[in-house]
Amino acid sequence: MAETKFIFVTGGVASSLGKGIISASLGKLLQARGYKVTIQKFDPYINVSPGTLNPQEHGECYITIDGHEADLDLGHYERFTDIKTTRWNTFTTGRIYSEVIEKERRGEYLGKTVQVIPHITDEIKRRIQMLSTKNMYDVIITEIGGTVGDIESLPYIESVRQLRYQLGYRNTALVHLTLVPYMTASAELKTKPTQHSVKALLENGLQPDVLVLRSEHHLPQEVRRKVALFCNVDPQAVVESMDVPTIYEVPLKMREQNLDLVLLEKLNLPADKPSDMVAWESFVEKVKNPSKRVDIALVGKYVELPDAYKSIIESFVHAGAMNDCKVKLHLIAAEKVTEDSVEELLGSMSGIMVAPGSGARGIDGKLVAVKYARENNVPFFGICLGMQCAVIEFARNVLGYEKANSTEMEPTPHPVIDVMEAQKDLSEGSTMRRGSYPCHLDPHSKVSRAYNATTIAERHHHRYEFNNDYLDEFEAAGMRAVGMNPDTGLVEVMELDNHPWFVATQYHPEYSSNVLNPHPLFVAFVAASLANKK
Repeated sequence: MAETKFIFVTGGVASSLGKGIISASLGKLLQARGYKVTIQKFDPYINVSPGTLNPQEHGECYITIDGHEADLDLGHYERFTDIKTTRWNTFTTGRIYSEVIEKERRGEYLGKTVQVIPHITDEIKRRIQMLSTKNMYDVIITEIGGTVGDIESLPYIESVRQLRYQLGYRNTALVHLTLVPYMTASAELKTKPTQHSVKALLENGLQPDVLVLRSEHHLPQEVRRKVALFCNVDPQAVVESMDVPTIYEVPLKMREQNLDLVLLEKLNLPADKPSDMVAWESFVEKVKNPSKRVDIALVGKYVELPDAYKSIIESFVHAGAMNDCKVKLHLIAAEKVTEDSVEELLGSMSGIMVAPGSGARGIDGKLVAVKYARENNVPFFGICLGMQCAVIEFARNVLGYEKANSTEMEPTPHPVIDVMEAQKDLSEGSTMRRGSYPCHLDPHSKVSRAYNATTIAERHHHRYEFNNDYLDEFEAAGMRAVGMNPDTGLVEVMELDNHPWFVATQYHPEYSSNVLNPHPLFVAFVAASLANKK
């Protein structure tokens, strides 16, 4: 196998321009040409992992198969390319500095003064190249978080500069994403922000090979030629990225402009295999032109920022396409759901999901939502805390344990959700179950029929579990544990008998859904909601 090539993706002018989507799109396009690709993300914030960040500030915390808490962009990578990311696909400044400091404490630097250059940059370079050591990939795409010019991004920019020099310019390529704003007053597209962004890169020793220009308006050829001239980029390497109805259209728009061919030529890689995007094109067509629509409520506590539920939202897009329908997702703040308001908020919904989360805020509203779905035969899907809410509600209103609760929320005489005995002696940071775990499904369950399997593996991110001391009572009353961890006996899935579709999972199925393989539980839930369409 030939030497691994590297593509670096940077951004300038403004944040949230879509570097993650562009990186994922590049990965998909190169896969479609037969290349083995992986994608990694370097974030300049000092948090060791996104697990400590508020979802309302930074969006969801994505969980890799090996249990690492990662930036939501890794979700885009997986959904676009179907690659399975790990802790080695994501790094933060906090992780890198921690490693360097630990090395210094162990005396590995032999008394040298430890500095950003060369010690931090050397560690960054080592991490960038880490995935290439096994010789598994033709191309590794590396997204650099933040924007060029940020103080915290400078060590990464310097590391990329050094790597491009060391590896050779035919083995690396730099894609720079910038903004071309439209000035309404003068009715003009302005390229100066892009020019200044490239200038900032040049001041740090980096010349972009490709410019991706984010704009709300079509960029005329004269604008592209101007950008190419003043930014030292080939005209064919100036690519337009306009807003599109769905993010899944972006790879197709990039291919129309030959972005994959431009990069393959830069990397001295052959383009002899035709681009196979037939299945992708079919998916996009279904997303853009559905024949049906269904309204589903997502009841959660972080609804102010939809990115807090990014993987769930995208899983509904995938499942909607599979069911040839548009899923109109209504994000409803759990705190607003009460006995008085539930009919108004949820009465017109064909399906109800109670979202994952943590903490006591919004719990009462989630319990009301669960009760409404259970009593009115509305298809219900609970994930993680949503599953725990389904258990608490059933214990209170069916089993008669009025004070049943999770010990996460408050002390209770009926801890139907609790930290299991094996976890109680562990330190706080070690008590969470993270990553992929096996699950055995009851072959006679709705869940098993959805998966068409009896043994699965799904990702977890939680501390509290169903308390098996109450299992017999639940099953006698009609709520069955239809999914169990075969090694620990922990409950993974609950199903309600005598209900059209009432499924609650302790694990997070949304992390496993992607464009070409929609998650079967989301597909089944959307189908059940369609059957219940109001």
